[in-house]
Amino acid sequence: MLLNVKKRGNSLSAIIPKEMATEMNVEDGDNLFVTKTPFGYEISAYDPSFAKKMEIARRGMKKYRNALIELAK
Repeated sequence: MLLNVKKRGNSLSAIIPKEMATEMNVEDGDNLFVTKTPFGYEISAYDPSFAKKMEIARRGMKKYRNALIELAK
């Protein structure tokens, strides 16, 4: 897909088509994350640091499952 780049003040911005924004589940004001890959850059709504934090939280929830169940009562 071809994106149009426009100058905005001292920065450049890429216009994301509505169909693409809908598929990525992004709206006005959301953040996008840029990751450098061997082939260039990847833009996504996926936050790698948040995913890592969630994995750590899931391990903790699994380890302390019974205690969390009791606390929920």
